[in-house]
Amino acid sequence: MNPHPRGPLRLTRRAALLTAALLATAAPGARAAAPDPYRALRLRWLDIALGAGYDPTAEPYAARLAETGALARGFRATMTPTATSLWPGHPYDPPSGITQSYSRLWTMTQACVQPGTGSTGDESLLADVLRGLDHLSATVYNPSTTRYGNWWEWQIGSPRLLMDLTAALYDHLTDDRREAACAAVDHFIPDAMLSDYSGTSTGANRVDLCRSVALRGILGPAPAKIALARDALSPVFPYVVQGDGLYADGSFVQHTWVAYSGTYGQVLLDGLGRLFALLAGSEWAVTDPNRQIVLDAVEHAYAPLIHDGLMMDSVNGRAISRGYLKSDDRHVLRGDHFHGQGVIAATALLAGAASEAERERWYGRIKGWIERDTVSPILTARQLGVADLARLHAVAESPVPAAPDPVGHRLFAAMDRAVHRRPGFVANIAMASDRIAYYECGNGENPRGWHTGAGMLSWWTGGRTGRADQYTDWYWPTVDWYRLPGTTVSTRRLPDRAGGEWGEPKPDARWVGGVTDGEYAAIGQHLKGLGSTLEARKSWFCVADAVICLGAGITCSDGVPVETVVDNRNLGEGGTPAFVRGRGWAHLEGHGGWVVPYGELRTLREDRSGAWSDINTTSTTERATRRWQTLWLDHGTDPTDASYAYVLMPGASRHGVAARAADRQWLKVLANDGTRQAVHVPSLSLTAANFWQAGTAGPLAASAGASVLVRRRGRTATLCVSEPPRTGEPVEIVWDHPVREVIRAEESVEILATGRRLRLRITPGRACAPHECEVALS
Repeated sequence: MNPHPRGPLRLTRRAALLTAALLATAAPGARAAAPDPYRALRLRWLDIALGAGYDPTAEPYAARLAETGALARGFRATMTPTATSLWPGHPYDPPSGITQSYSRLWTMTQACVQPGTGSTGDESLLADVLRGLDHLSATVYNPSTTRYGNWWEWQIGSPRLLMDLTAALYDHLTDDRREAACAAVDHFIPDAMLSDYSGTSTGANRVDLCRSVALRGILGPAPAKIALARDALSPVFPYVVQGDGLYADGSFVQHTWVAYSGTYGQVLLDGLGRLFALLAGSEWAVTDPNRQIVLDAVEHAYAPLIHDGLMMDSVNGRAISRGYLKSDDRHVLRGDHFHGQGVIAATALLAGAASEAERERWYGRIKGWIERDTVSPILTARQLGVADLARLHAVAESPVPAAPDPVGHRLFAAMDRAVHRRPGFVANIAMASDRIAYYECGNGENPRGWHTGAGMLSWWTGGRTGRADQYTDWYWPTVDWYRLPGTTVSTRRLPDRAGGEWGEPKPDARWVGGVTDGEYAAIGQHLKGLGSTLEARKSWFCVADAVICLGAGITCSDGVPVETVVDNRNLGEGGTPAFVRGRGWAHLEGHGGWVVPYGELRTLREDRSGAWSDINTTSTTERATRRWQTLWLDHGTDPTDASYAYVLMPGASRHGVAARAADRQWLKVLANDGTRQAVHVPSLSLTAANFWQAGTAGPLAASAGASVLVRRRGRTATLCVSEPPRTGEPVEIVWDHPVREVIRAEESVEILATGRRLRLRITPGRACAPHECEVALS
């Protein structure tokens, strides 16, 4: 393997020769006898999909190849073709019996064509693969079938695998078999699917469709199909301002209303990486300059949501409920690390299309994630095939130093998510609005995710303290879904799938978002309960070593208690960390602490049991028990204008939490009601406010809904302002502090007055973006 940081994984000699042939074919004046470009592309695809440049006798490849062979032989032994299935227990009927059948044939094919499987070159195994392909073609996946059930199976899952199978077995297939495969793809993915960027042909789905059509064009061969697939990628690249796709602030949305960087976003990144690499140097190369937006997204949109190899569950949608799938032949846990490893592997693949400087930065990030992931080591991850493992090992063996996670704050306003990174911890806030759903369920998945957008506050501590698998270790099957950390909820019982499926349930709430200067932040959510009369205003002020949490205007008439869940920590199986309470504070050994200056903090340590099948009909029925430490504030039944205040201190020592609780000067709550919430932290020279409407809080005033962050640095100060309601109307801000002059200001900031106090007018636009100015103090 090539350890050099400035190039992708070294190609095999065969692939290198084919690349040279492609370049020669595409060059002006190429001779008629030039090698077949379609064959060259097909073989290049196999290098991308099956791997190149690795030693099949070395680990982890040897074990993975042997496992593939064992699985293949097991599938072969149980394959029993009938009119409605290829394997017992996997009928063609929904949800994914056809795709699962092709997936098993793909495993059998890999065992035939890859080395070290124990079935390499096995002609009888190959004959059974061909028999299976013929059976699926004859009974279900052909142009005479009208699709039914889940569209994804017919237009993405099955054609993607069928094209991989056809590419790998090309020389073993008759013309009739190749033509049948191509005809099936033509039928289920007609050209019209790629000519109109709408419906199910957007974002990650569009990339998947293009992948199958591009392969169909190569295997056909049909140059117009390849060109169609390449050109149909272009609508995916530009930033969007609504609906599916990448946003300028790094958000990624799929299904119109769901934050989906981790699953659909991973599919988009992986698919584009494969297509960029496949078509590079050919006459169909992807040259649209907007493809740079996707490359920029690696560091701008994806990396901030990865922590020590995991992808934060707030952007994994309904996939948080999958766990161990019944149909998962390798029995892989599909948790936050599974999703993170998929994004990391896609980044390593996409690096081949990046610039030298980008590639070196990405390699540093990947090496850092590899080194810090102690829960599910990525270099031996069971979900990854040898091709991805080979690319990741090449990065790990490169001389590029591992990069630490950057410290700072990222607000993904377009998908109602925020990430706060400090040297000792990482925190993630998940919210919902009239733009982003409370949660997504569908296909029997995630029926109880009701409150995951009600201000859920997830956090991890740095170093070796705490539990790195806090949200990985049977979290979702055993958690109390009415007591998700950070949320304010009505305890009214909800039915499964409350509000509807596919991101349908959204609150009629506009003011959700905040402002950040890149280090600290003021985040706010106008909360309206799902299936409830609950209404509240929640704020999070993210600072140097803590998250200050305020709630106000908490009102409900459901006839049941309303709670704010200060936290709910997974202690593992029979965990016994010490939990200590003091006056106005609490501490959990190995986790951190909480300062709760008023209100009765209630606590509970309990064992909870559950199975993944409880929250996902396609998951296993195996059950587990985990111990939980829950802290909450009870606002009573049918509260009116209730409030709360507490400070989360991730990773803090018991002494540090007690000292913070005793320090009455560290935090000043300037306002906490239904019109404004604001704090001042003197030691940080920080004042921050969320104005839910026009009002005054301490030295700050706003003429309308706004978030304001003021930081003093010596004789200067910086003001950052945003308009979370996104009306686009001008907002006036007053800071009651002497200002000598304005040093700099963005074009959107108009200076109305300096002197005894500063007056600004912000013309915000509609993206909840920060607007900044720096002033010299009198």
